[in-house]
Amino acid sequence: MTISDLIHAAEAIADPGLAEDWDNVGLLIGSSSWALAGPVLLTIDLTEDVSAEAVARKCSAIISYHPPLFHAIKRLVDGPGSSLSQRVALGAIRAGIAVYSPHTALDAAAGGVTDWLADGLAEHSKADRRAIRPFARADRNGEVKIVTFVPEASAALVRNALASAGAGLIGNYELCSFSAPGTGTFRGREGSNPAVGTAGQFESTPEMRLEMVCARRAVALAIETLRQFHPYEEPAIDIYPLEARPDRNVGPGRRLMLDQPVALSQLAERLKKHLNIRAVQVASARGDAETAVSCVGLVPGAGGSLVQAARAEGCEVFITGEMKHHEVNATLASGVSVILGGHTATERGYLPIYARRLGELLPGVEFVVSAADKDPLHLR
Repeated sequence: MTISDLIHAAEAIADPGLAEDWDNVGLLIGSSSWALAGPVLLTIDLTEDVSAEAVARKCSAIISYHPPLFHAIKRLVDGPGSSLSQRVALGAIRAGIAVYSPHTALDAAAGGVTDWLADGLAEHSKADRRAIRPFARADRNGEVKIVTFVPEASAALVRNALASAGAGLIGNYELCSFSAPGTGTFRGREGSNPAVGTAGQFESTPEMRLEMVCARRAVALAIETLRQFHPYEEPAIDIYPLEARPDRNVGPGRRLMLDQPVALSQLAERLKKHLNIRAVQVASARGDAETAVSCVGLVPGAGGSLVQAARAEGCEVFITGEMKHHEVNATLASGVSVILGGHTATERGYLPIYARRLGELLPGVEFVVSAADKDPLHLR
């Protein structure tokens, strides 16, 4: 078993394509061909203490939720003046430990960090939830639709020809098409050689409108093949781009509609219990912590960038790990209350679940949640 197997398992849980554009996810240190011969350590932050723990446990890999390499690094050096990123990267390389980061891909994925956060606030699993910003994924085999018009007697031939060029694939089905009857008109100019009628005369002929989806990479071949098998000298060909399809269960943040309205104070208690922390910060848009709310916006970590999207979705309270002071004031002024649970506190509790899910995909591999990984801030 190799690091490649670990990557495939991690990406089966959270496709890296779900990550934000600014993020740095995937294999950050090491090689996919390295052996996966020891435990895999899961952590929120890859600190020097966590690195030492991984070495002591003889780990083959570390899955660090937050990317330890985020900004561009021009040199990898150790000693005085070196950064934490430089030191942990060098340490992992020396020890032969691969480092993978899922970060915002794991937030956005169904059953990921954000859904875990929502699970702790909804009394019933059937409470409606959806992504605040649903992720839209294009079907690689259906990025465009090819439309042509063909005599009914030639429709099957043209359909099969387009399919041989890669058109008409939908999920686990092939030769997918739609056809409808209609009437085509034309008049061939001098020098034309119409398959129906006579050049120079206005013609009206029964035709079938034939539609098939196609990947962009296959469009050129599909058009060439269509022209080869179409009976007309100049077949009409339309290419329509298709929009990506949003998935309400996948994407940044969650909009949670509670079964019953609850007071902000009660919601804060649910959050504390779920995160296993002593306190949270609460700011009511109405100045009253007993204000009842039904629609909740959720983002783990630092979710301030999604506040306005959550408000547009009707959220009455926004729950995240941390926000800037001015972000909180602006959110309250817009009529949305705020509950803050601490940046890593809204993420760390998911690690045992993540370890279990990875273990189910890679039986025989030991996944361990770091004991050295801790929130650097403490309440006193």
